[in-house]
Amino acid sequence: MSHLNIPNVSIRGMAATVPALRKDNLTDPLVTDAEKVLKNTGIQIRHVASESICASDLCEDAAKRLLTELNWYPEEVDCLIFVSQTPDYILPATGTLLQERLGLSQGCYAIDISMGCSGYVLGLSNIAALMQGGLFKKGLLLVGDTISRTCSPSDRSTYPLFGDAGSATALEFNKDAAEMKFSFGTDGSGKDAIIIKDGGFRNPFNADSLIQKEISEGISRTDTDLVLDGMDVFSFGISKGPSSVKDLVSFFEIDMDAVDNFIFHQANLFMNEKIRKKLKIDEARVPYSLRKFGNTSSATIPLTLVSERREALNKASQKNIACAFGVGLSWASVYFETENLVIPEIGYLN
Repeated sequence: MSHLNIPNVSIRGMAATVPALRKDNLTDPLVTDAEKVLKNTGIQIRHVASESICASDLCEDAAKRLLTELNWYPEEVDCLIFVSQTPDYILPATGTLLQERLGLSQGCYAIDISMGCSGYVLGLSNIAALMQGGLFKKGLLLVGDTISRTCSPSDRSTYPLFGDAGSATALEFNKDAAEMKFSFGTDGSGKDAIIIKDGGFRNPFNADSLIQKEISEGISRTDTDLVLDGMDVFSFGISKGPSSVKDLVSFFEIDMDAVDNFIFHQANLFMNEKIRKKLKIDEARVPYSLRKFGNTSSATIPLTLVSERREALNKASQKNIACAFGVGLSWASVYFETENLVIPEIGYLN
């Protein structure tokens, strides 16, 4: 695995926004075997975006509320990175649109990163690396997806799992900041495990793209819908999740017993509990937001921190390890320290 340590950058605040529209797996007529779904995945409630809401809208709302709480002026923000696999357009990049919508200066550095499940950790490494030299003083990492809009309602392997969310993380150049420490891995040979087959330039949208196909009992979808190979993803997750954390703590000689929070990508409860037990971490240090929000792709880590650790992060110094894994296939872990973060309550966007 590859490694990176980044000094001089601290996280100042974090915010998250979800769509107001709420789906309950226990009452949704499209969810079969709802009790089994809840038991195996831990997912009951999902907040799903309407056709008028994009990931950028959720991130914009989170960013505006966070900037207000921090008392930062928009023109102070030197750089913005938007991480998502559900952008507004094929082009232009959504980060450039968010620069204008947030009122950031025209001198702001703004780019997109196309990444799903591991996107928060990868995005954090990119923006921190940009800022460590001190020429960029303040930055915004905006991470989110409206992945539910890619799921076929007739596909029980995806429809009950995914919700939507956007997040904003504010970072600042700080010579006294503890180093962020990263471990990364990638295996593109597993691309077919999580994929949307049509709509890009390899397989352009065509006359057959919207034909509904029955794959197996309970799974029907078009070639523009999300494909999730549950068995392959499960095997990948319970292997790479623990090994990524072990590699991080071994390479950087981190004391796992001193870590306050272990935040894993919220894939599903059964998988995540396997990972937790493999790493021998007690339950109290592993927060879950699955039951309330489902799997929100790239946004699961910041959403979990905001929803489950807001008070602790706001009032105390915390040592954290976050581990993300999934589409790509890719995986990444990070150790970072926080102190008295500014965290607004979760926003709900109509």
